[in-house]
Amino acid sequence: MSGYETLLFEVGDDHVATVTINRPEAMNSFTAQMIDEFAAVWKAVAADDAVHAVVLRAAPGRAFCTGVDVKNAGNVMGSDNIWSASDPGDRLGPKQNRCWKPVVCAVHGLAAGGAFYWINESDIVICSDDAQFFDPHVTYGMTAALEPIGLTYRLPLGDVLRMALLGNDERIGAQTALRLGLVSEVTARDDLWTRAHALAALIAAKPPAATQGTVRAIWESLDMPRSVALQTALKYCQLGNPVGTAQVDRASLMAGAKSFTVR
Repeated sequence: MSGYETLLFEVGDDHVATVTINRPEAMNSFTAQMIDEFAAVWKAVAADDAVHAVVLRAAPGRAFCTGVDVKNAGNVMGSDNIWSASDPGDRLGPKQNRCWKPVVCAVHGLAAGGAFYWINESDIVICSDDAQFFDPHVTYGMTAALEPIGLTYRLPLGDVLRMALLGNDERIGAQTALRLGLVSEVTARDDLWTRAHALAALIAAKPPAATQGTVRAIWESLDMPRSVALQTALKYCQLGNPVGTAQVDRASLMAGAKSFTVR
């Protein structure tokens, strides 16, 4: 799709949209322009009923993303007035943009600092065997707050604090990321994009009312006390089930033998 300069966007016949961070010459770091373009692309994905799932990946090179482009970012906070400034993550990630299409994130190489804006808000995260995750903020005298706080919803507090406080002195490799639960699968680098697309296609083949309702219900529950979340979840089921069940031939699904994988 035309109109984007810092990312690539396409939608396949299988209802999978592919969003590619596309600044390999700058380690796929983000700028103010990229923030604007991601806000636009998530809005477009949310509004397009032909999109049932999303693959989020980055152009080939050393890094998935190394955070903000410190040399040529522009004003990523949106304002020079500290009381009007906003978190870049408010516009970079799908959930902050109220996009409830399932997102499969494929991470390769270096994933540092602001890269977690995307990782933290993805539904499934996989990585290649060369992936390395770290947060360099404190090494450069900056408070590490926004990305690590988002990460506490994916990792135990002690592991988040270790990453944040050690900065550039320690990186989490692919196998450690798998053990900690930061990613759910590790692939060879050459297989990463194919595997991410395969996962997204499996999701996209399911009733979109069911998958999007599931994503929204679970993510919104994170901001609620448990009892309130469960009461709200019942309403999601009541709203989504009639639509979702109408989107499949349930008798055919139950009658036919379907292959599955065990993880």
